[in-house]
Amino acid sequence: MPKVKQILKRIKKLEIKTNKLVEGLISGEYHSVFKGTGIEFSDVREYEPGDDIRTIDWNVTARYNSPFVKEFIEERDLNVYIVFDISASNEFGFEKSKKETGFEIAASIMFSALRNNDNIGLCLFTDKIEKFIKPRKGKKHVLRVLRELIYYAPENRLTDINKTLTSLNNIIKRRSILFLISDFIGAKDFEKPLKFMKHCAAS
Repeated sequence: MPKVKQILKRIKKLEIKTNKLVEGLISGEYHSVFKGTGIEFSDVREYEPGDDIRTIDWNVTARYNSPFVKEFIEERDLNVYIVFDISASNEFGFEKSKKETGFEIAASIMFSALRNNDNIGLCLFTDKIEKFIKPRKGKKHVLRVLRELIYYAPENRLTDINKTLTSLNNIIKRRSILFLISDFIGAKDFEKPLKFMKHCAAS
């Protein structure tokens, strides 16, 4: 197991390297991905010009013979999962391995989520889920997740995204955001469970 100083040095290097990307995600793409109607129903109110017609409550509208819309509480306590492929094919690359590039992408997402005060979880997989860390907040937790991501030694070499996503759908019970990081080599028929998860606990 690498020494603590070595771990912290590598994580700090990742944080510095991805800092500009994090700033970009925070100012734009990250917020836009999670912006929108919340998932928890709150109340109904009368329709006002400019309201999304998709939020109209037709039952209440019919009862009062006047348009009413549903209001939702925006979900702020968000769970963000990094679903990371650690199979053998990701060890290859030219100037750096695909896994190293994946580390940078994952780190930028984690630090963006940290600044947004979101819960961060981790799933490391090959042809099965090898490591699963439940989502929590805080920098201490992010450092732990990054340490596991960088230094975990895979048990298997193959990839099975289909099996992984199916298993995750049984594990994750509340609505969450999943970032799947993989080279998708050897991946077959993963679109179906991915689409299924979109309408269930995870999306």
